[in-house]
Amino acid sequence: MSARSFKAGLFLTEKGLLPMRLVLVDRVEQVRSCFYPLSLSRPIWELRCGMGTLKDKLLAVAGAGEAAYFVPGYMADAYRERVEGAVNDVSALRGDDLLVVDPRIRADDFDVAGTGPSEVGVDEKGEVVYARIAKGDAGRLDGSGIEAFMESAKAKLAKAACDLKRYKYSWDLILSNAEQITADFASAGRSGIEGVVEEPKAIRGSEKDIYVARGARVHPMVVIDAEHGPVHIDEGAEIHPFTRIEGPCYIGKGSILFGAKCREGNTIGPNCRVGGEVEESIIHGYSNKYHDGFLGHAYVGEWVNLGALTTNSDLKNDYSTVSVMLDGVRSVETGSTKVGSLIGDHTKTSIGTLFNTGSYVGGMAIIMATGKPLPKFIPSFAWFVEGVVTKGFGRKSLYDTARAAMGRRGCEWSAAEQAMWDGIFEITSAGRDRAVKRGRKAMLGR
Repeated sequence: MSARSFKAGLFLTEKGLLPMRLVLVDRVEQVRSCFYPLSLSRPIWELRCGMGTLKDKLLAVAGAGEAAYFVPGYMADAYRERVEGAVNDVSALRGDDLLVVDPRIRADDFDVAGTGPSEVGVDEKGEVVYARIAKGDAGRLDGSGIEAFMESAKAKLAKAACDLKRYKYSWDLILSNAEQITADFASAGRSGIEGVVEEPKAIRGSEKDIYVARGARVHPMVVIDAEHGPVHIDEGAEIHPFTRIEGPCYIGKGSILFGAKCREGNTIGPNCRVGGEVEESIIHGYSNKYHDGFLGHAYVGEWVNLGALTTNSDLKNDYSTVSVMLDGVRSVETGSTKVGSLIGDHTKTSIGTLFNTGSYVGGMAIIMATGKPLPKFIPSFAWFVEGVVTKGFGRKSLYDTARAAMGRRGCEWSAAEQAMWDGIFEITSAGRDRAVKRGRKAMLGR
């Protein structure tokens, strides 16, 4: 595996880029659903763990000069607006050496050469984990679609047994986050203070384990504790007085911490506003948790607003392992005693909201507190009011709010974005309909 560096927010190989195209594929519903609600509105490789996305790390370890992407049809147009590179374009499967990889691969364990003879790596179930395809062999494969292409690669090319480690569920990212921050910090090779740290300051541990990027500002009376792990404060971040940051921790570009208790293991993405207590959590970006309240072992999407005193439980009273309902019907055992909440994009909570251990909260949901822990599954586009799931005022109201929230940060709610969310509405309809029916019965029984 080639050495890496961390420049301009992206991992890049130190050995230079290879004349090869990385192909990322995320089209299998059974796989994608394991990362809901976060993957409803983005491909799996855009999920964060450590100091970057899974894509950042895969591009670096592969040493690819460019990438092509295959995503579900409903999000293709929206994703094209976000990235450079071909999206759902089969012509990208011709003309170059290719390395097709499962986006769930843990990049630190990926030791497959980017170029060389064609081969397909398969796991014990016969599923393709990666495919290295020489330019001359690509023309022999069925190029009518990515699925047909991969099936013909598996049938015609040499196979290799592969046991590369992969993330299986979204909580795997949470549970791996602290370790990944430490590894990413070491790979980046940056330390020291290039931004501003105002006096009086309090730094615990070695300054070699702290990096304050150019343009970042740390106010007086802030504690940066790197005794048990590194702290990276990225460009344009601002840390207000009486904040305590414990490493390992990554604070993304443009994010602001307001007197926060930032415990170990946190990744806070770009342009977030965070206060209160946060522990071993990932906040993807553009989300607000201004006020007091506890967020632990959680993954929060984009454009989420958590009202004052919103709190999740991340540990059961009997210390048993936590289960999560990804579809509102079946519980999946996490194998961990610490799992908090999974909260989808554009969800809003009222003051005093209490989430149960291992809660699933879909995207575009409106949550009103009840004074007690809420159900463990709240579907996308739900209006949770008076303790039951309702249809509320419908999609248009939610879209208007999303448009306003994004506009406040200089971002656009585009037609493609809305079409993607229309697709998500259809995908999540079954779980929502069941919850609404239960809510109606409960209201009639009162």
